[in-house]
Amino acid sequence: MKAKLLLTLPTLLFFLAHSVMAKDYTVASPNGRISASVDDNRTLTVTFDGKEVVSVETDMAIIKRYNQRSDATANSSFSLGRGYRYAGTRHVDDHIVAPFYRQASFQMSGNQMDLRLADGFGMQIRAYDEGVAYRFYTTNKKMTVVADETADFRFPDDSKAWLAYSTNDEKPFAMAFQNFYDATMLAEAKDKYAFLPATVQSGNVKVTLLESDLRSYPGMFVKAGGNHLKAAFARYPKTMAYYKWRGMSYVEETESFIAKSEGARTYPWRVMAITDDDTQMPVNNLVYGLATPNQIGSTDWIKPGKVAWDWWNDWNLKGVDFEAGINTRTYQYYIDFASKNHIPYVVLDEGWYDSSKGDIMNPIADIDLQRLIDYGRQKGVDIVLWTVFNVLDEHLDEACRTYAGMGIKGWKVDFMDRNDQTAVEMAERLARTCASYHLLLDYHGFYAPTGMSRTYPNILNYEGVFGMEEARWAKKDTDMPEYDVTFPFIRMMAGNVDFTPGAMRNGTKENWVECYQNPVSMGTRCHQLACYVVHDSPFTMLCDAPTNYEREQDCVDLITSIPDTFDETRITHGKLGKYITVARRAGSDWYLGGQTNWYGREVTLSLDFLSPGTYEATIATDGINANHNAEDYLIVRKQLTANDQLTLKMASGGGFLVKLVKKEVLLTSKAK
Repeated sequence: MKAKLLLTLPTLLFFLAHSVMAKDYTVASPNGRISASVDDNRTLTVTFDGKEVVSVETDMAIIKRYNQRSDATANSSFSLGRGYRYAGTRHVDDHIVAPFYRQASFQMSGNQMDLRLADGFGMQIRAYDEGVAYRFYTTNKKMTVVADETADFRFPDDSKAWLAYSTNDEKPFAMAFQNFYDATMLAEAKDKYAFLPATVQSGNVKVTLLESDLRSYPGMFVKAGGNHLKAAFARYPKTMAYYKWRGMSYVEETESFIAKSEGARTYPWRVMAITDDDTQMPVNNLVYGLATPNQIGSTDWIKPGKVAWDWWNDWNLKGVDFEAGINTRTYQYYIDFASKNHIPYVVLDEGWYDSSKGDIMNPIADIDLQRLIDYGRQKGVDIVLWTVFNVLDEHLDEACRTYAGMGIKGWKVDFMDRNDQTAVEMAERLARTCASYHLLLDYHGFYAPTGMSRTYPNILNYEGVFGMEEARWAKKDTDMPEYDVTFPFIRMMAGNVDFTPGAMRNGTKENWVECYQNPVSMGTRCHQLACYVVHDSPFTMLCDAPTNYEREQDCVDLITSIPDTFDETRITHGKLGKYITVARRAGSDWYLGGQTNWYGREVTLSLDFLSPGTYEATIATDGINANHNAEDYLIVRKQLTANDQLTLKMASGGGFLVKLVKKEVLLTSKAK
């Protein structure tokens, strides 16, 4: 009998990519829906179901003769050029263990094309079912100085974009990476730099630009021009200066180039995540999966968990017999609250040391830090300390050694506010050193994740999101509920978010008021509860004051019963900017969360993802009067199975939270 050769469609597409069609090479995704082609000029064209969705002109300008004592000039650099030598295509298949991520592990399968460029450089292009990524690399062992990198993303006419612009017009590369998304036709976008991620839609297909494995290199910004998004990068810092407040450093003067490094290396992945289904956006794994694997070894010592937080509620305790503020007695109260509710952490935010002097090695007189650490240890609660990035960096080994020795468990690090090469190097240096002292990290005032939490899993969370803190100073026309159902589809593609939810004072669109010292969230109580399921967040704040929570024990019990990590995450329903429903599994139990914008809506959820058996359901929904009083909610309990459906009504700015706990059937036998 003759052997038969069986070719599936994906396999056939993979091999057809090598056909001798001039110098136009193509690599296809395993399912065949996405392809990336490179022509003679090294223009990368990406198609989805045979239709072009984006093309990229990309290059790197390398300074060949670099004089350390003088600025590089244009005539001392060369381009990698448009020519290349095709070096083959191969299949890549990785099983990725992902501690503290949205799922415990996942498989990443794709096909990679390798192009050899000039002077020891090369370019890798990968096609996955979830999108396309490319990166440069060099085998050159000498110093490489990158004058600039070109990445011109061209989209079809009449494309729509969601762009988060820099909030600093004068110095656009220096800001906190927090802003709303401007939803606009791409051709009409503002002439301003936007930070990643950025999403563009053509027809029903969305392409989101992200980056992964950003190491010792500046992060990417984009600026619109017609139907283009052109990349831009912060220049390499030449001199630094300090703001008087917080001891925070900033870039005073820059070099004429963007990056420098020595020896063979890979450069960051430029990721184009692609889908025609919004529900696939928040669970796209390309950024995490393309990053360098774990560099710190065992992660057994890293404990995710919820956090009693002081800053958002302005230390605003009431009904106590002491003056609340940044002092030992106040934090003992926070620890007592955390202990009673099985909350493993308390953060001491800004104020525990004199931040105006950057005096990180000396707590203020009103804080007896060792006493608090010891008190927390007795109560089963650990302490995490706030600081500024460069302040910690300037005392890195001393501060980590001293405070780890006292018993703290990590740092909340704030106000990086830039992503040039030296800032990226600082973030990695802090992560590496803190890991050596078994200290976890929460990065604030920071760019969106680029996979660093895979490389350094002790970085549990990242800000880079227009979070709850904005409610302290927002204006009446601010639309937080719309943002709340926008960023999970865009920003959360990059990784974990430290949104800092949990407000117990809640306002409707009509009656919300700005109040800095006693802040109010926009939307309903259940909109807040849903955050603990909707968000990828293994280190999540309870932002309100303990004395506010003590009057809302049902809500506290629900929040603290939700796991911090999950085995599986699904987006069951959703539309960018309108609403989202998320289902997460931990063991045999499931947790569902839903949120809507200022438009109320009803959703029906099939529970067919449940395993056979009966589940005890706890269901928190907006109360019947939630459109008038955003704090109105209802909790009901019932038994459900996979054959059931849930129809849930969300008020304006509303949400829901459902906990489904598998009932264990105990089998007993009678003695005979």
